[in-house]
Amino acid sequence: MRTDKGILYMLFASFCFALMGAFAKELSSYMTSLEVVFFRNVFGVVLISATLFKIPLKQKGGKGLLLFFRGFIGFMALLAFFYNIAHISLADAMTFSKTSPIFTAIFAFIFLKERISPRGWIAIFIGFIGIIFIMKPSGIGLKKSDILGLFSGMAAALAYTSVRELRNYYDTRAIVLSFMGIGTIAPLFLMVISPYINFGKLDFMLGRFVMPQGILWVYILGMGIFATLAQTYMTKAYALTKAGIVGAVSYSNIIFSIFVGLALGDAFPDIWTILGIVLIILGGVMVSVA
Repeated sequence: MRTDKGILYMLFASFCFALMGAFAKELSSYMTSLEVVFFRNVFGVVLISATLFKIPLKQKGGKGLLLFFRGFIGFMALLAFFYNIAHISLADAMTFSKTSPIFTAIFAFIFLKERISPRGWIAIFIGFIGIIFIMKPSGIGLKKSDILGLFSGMAAALAYTSVRELRNYYDTRAIVLSFMGIGTIAPLFLMVISPYINFGKLDFMLGRFVMPQGILWVYILGMGIFATLAQTYMTKAYALTKAGIVGAVSYSNIIFSIFVGLALGDAFPDIWTILGIVLIILGGVMVSVA
């Protein structure tokens, strides 16, 4: 029964993640990805900070640099993810982000000396084949969205890998705040300096602040609410059910994103993209339960 409830929680969380992406995609028509990231995080900062007054942090600390790294790399992953949401289909953007378990296995092997079974290596290989099918590389090189999609998965994996170490030293709320705090301050800083610099191909890190009006506040509220619900029910799912099972169920996010994206006007994925999605899901599930 506990397992069934955990699966249901993860399915609900995955649906909420897809809806969060939908609101972010709508916002991206009116503001830069940088500003979308700001509003995505400031909502969470307010909510989590409020809990600190009720239940103070209990932690031993001592890993400040790693805590900063988790926050910064998580912010970069989210920025690349939201840029892709604005420029490619919601399903493709979500699929790129869901490559993170594959990269997490690799980074945990490199940095944390965690063993990867032969089945795990096969899963990683399958996942990379799926990535190639989605990117469809040609002689002229990869598209910007492909590079940022791959980066979003890798950066998120680095963030998740660092959490495995940080959880031994910090309260979970402090770890989340390191991400959301930097994800609030960094966009503000970048928006202030954007008119005076040129990042070239890194222009996805630039953008001017545009004061939201009318329906945009509804989109911002919707994005914040569904992001919070997704995080909450994902946490509950992992508390009730084995991580491997929950991780496998989390790939339903891609399926939900396909249908939500279609409702927003995205084209239905072609056969190569579908094959790539299937292989990434297969690889990710195999890594999760290996």
